[in-house]
Amino acid sequence: MELLTINNVWMMICTALVFFMHLGFAFLEIGLTRQKNTLNILFKNIFIITVGLLLYCIVGFNLMYPGDFNGLLGFAGFGLDAPLNDAGTLDLTYNEGYTYWTDFLFQGMFAATAATIVSGAVAERMKIGPFMIFTIIYVGLIYPIAGSWKWGGGFLQTLETPFYDFAGSTLVHSVGGWAALVAVCLLGPRISKFLDGKPQAIPGHNIPLATAGVLILWLGWFGFNGGSVLSADPALTSITLVTTCLAAAAGGVVAAMVSFIKYKNMDLTMFLNGILGGLVGITAGADQMSPTDAIIIGAIAGAIIVFAVSLIDRLKLDDPVGAIAVHLVCGIWGTLAVGIFGNLASGAQLVSQLIGVASYAAICITSSFLIIFIMKKTVGIRVSEKEELEGLDVHEHGMDAYPDFRLNEH
Repeated sequence: MELLTINNVWMMICTALVFFMHLGFAFLEIGLTRQKNTLNILFKNIFIITVGLLLYCIVGFNLMYPGDFNGLLGFAGFGLDAPLNDAGTLDLTYNEGYTYWTDFLFQGMFAATAATIVSGAVAERMKIGPFMIFTIIYVGLIYPIAGSWKWGGGFLQTLETPFYDFAGSTLVHSVGGWAALVAVCLLGPRISKFLDGKPQAIPGHNIPLATAGVLILWLGWFGFNGGSVLSADPALTSITLVTTCLAAAAGGVVAAMVSFIKYKNMDLTMFLNGILGGLVGITAGADQMSPTDAIIIGAIAGAIIVFAVSLIDRLKLDDPVGAIAVHLVCGIWGTLAVGIFGNLASGAQLVSQLIGVASYAAICITSSFLIIFIMKKTVGIRVSEKEELEGLDVHEHGMDAYPDFRLNEH
């Protein structure tokens, strides 16, 4: 009982840290975009976490973790139904690491993250209504169905060499990243982003806030990866936090170096995205890597960020916060790295990782395209030119994030 309590308290702390990541995402997104769209981005982020938790309670958790239930898609029913013992109280043999309720809350925090990734990529030009509809469908149905393929004991877990994704380089980050890519393609770039075929910088209005957001996200990753041990096991949690931090540090340093070599300037935003790329890259195998492995994985992720951002620009795709490069490209890299580095490295494991990446690409591209394309052809997904130029805050929300306060002189 004492061990269960210790494990459960650690899991609840990690749950709080993952919840705190939503503040980090909000700060990062508003910092890297323009002042006139601040409220719109904050509204979306608040909507994602509130509605995401409700959807995960109503349908998502039982769809993702059906247990022994073998019905349609493994769905175990609506709502939460905690296992009870003969005395009618919570069955504490549910899991040696945590209780049923802690399990739900921890996993629910993960679920909302996938849509948050999309929020940043479509910033400054997507209508709020269609985005809310997309979030409801994607978080409520697509994410838990896809997640059940691995974490719910589905077919990727039953491969001869099981697909491995410790904390979600693919199951969380790539799931959001694929949808972000599809959304950006269907939306088109912001006005004046590309002139004469050349990408133009559209500076964010508050880089200090973006920096604070990245540091908050790094802190939150202690819960994201540390909690994925699913207990307070001292050896596993310690090495997981070490590899997580080293990959982040290596990703940031290498991204800054490569960016300086390529563009001859010390770009803080590239430094910041390099840190996030390192974090995403190590997430699939944080518990399986040595510190040296983690540094290599993070360093490669940092270099990938610089070239991925450049490639996205050349393809004339407009991603204001670099979400596709960070979460999709580095998510794929981190997933494949499990078969190349660490305790699980082998040809068979690498094949399984490729199968996993391809499987999630298929469901995420197909589902997100159908959802967004249907809305594009019916209700429309992009704001008008006037609304985009004047800002979504005024037109979508009727207020300003930074109103001017002046004394009325009489």
